[in-house]
Amino acid sequence: MLRKLLILGCSLVFALASCNKKAFLFTSFQEPADAGLRMLYSYDGKKWIDLDTVLLQPKVGNQKVMRDPSMVKGPDGTFHLVWTSSWRGDKGFGYASSKDLINWSEQKFISVMDKEPTTVNTWAPELFYDVEAKQYLIIWASCIPGRFERGIEEDSNNHRMYYTATKDFKTFSETKLFLDPGFSVIDAVIVKRAAKHYVLVLKDNTRPERNLKVAFAETPFGPWKNISKPFSDKFTEGPSVVKLKDEWLIYFDSYQKKIYEAVSTKDFVQFENVTAKVQLPAGHKHGTVVPVKKKALEQLILIHFQM
Repeated sequence: MLRKLLILGCSLVFALASCNKKAFLFTSFQEPADAGLRMLYSYDGKKWIDLDTVLLQPKVGNQKVMRDPSMVKGPDGTFHLVWTSSWRGDKGFGYASSKDLINWSEQKFISVMDKEPTTVNTWAPELFYDVEAKQYLIIWASCIPGRFERGIEEDSNNHRMYYTATKDFKTFSETKLFLDPGFSVIDAVIVKRAAKHYVLVLKDNTRPERNLKVAFAETPFGPWKNISKPFSDKFTEGPSVVKLKDEWLIYFDSYQKKIYEAVSTKDFVQFENVTAKVQLPAGHKHGTVVPVKKKALEQLILIHFQM
């Protein structure tokens, strides 16, 4: 009886959202990050509901956790997922793929920092599909002690962004430096606004800052220029960006306040805090917003309620 009521409730939600042609998924995890992949869903990109289930349990890496899950949908409809698999010690990250978000491929550990034996960590891998080059770009933050000039933070916390590229998640380009802004940087996200107009949303992880900024480039590889002043308060991280009509929303974790916040922008120059206009469930952590077809979301919801 309860299951039937839940399915009936889902049907009512679907009917109320019938005017929307698309929907959104927001990859997520909850501390202590050993349970696995969670997801939120939304029909307007502002009000989010927890799917309230674990879709994929982590099985790779030293710690076998799943932090910072980043997902992108490829041109063939396949969802690709990467994640942080350990706080320290891993020279790579986890990877899996799925056609329906129910059935997943065997998990793989993608090693990307083997040539740097003193690498401390491999944090928050972020996926971006480069339409022009027809390949996936993966960027992440790693710390190699003594490699770069540092601020007042410890040398083991002096991060820079690195990248690799792949067309099939079987072979990968050589790991290269993606961004050295002259300070410790983590949690970077690539946004394509238009042809030859890209934005990088990043966290300045230095002790005086620990806030979010943006930079600009003509290609997804950079070079990234004109790093902005912070648009968020201190103690913020994990930005996620989604386009809604004529505005961009940037979600981020305000971890000292223990809430998720959001800002709206039309040009990545002026930002308005719109936290009061969005709704996210408690416990949600660093993920990626992915546009999906409404029918695909409804199928996912119904399958999970029936399981």
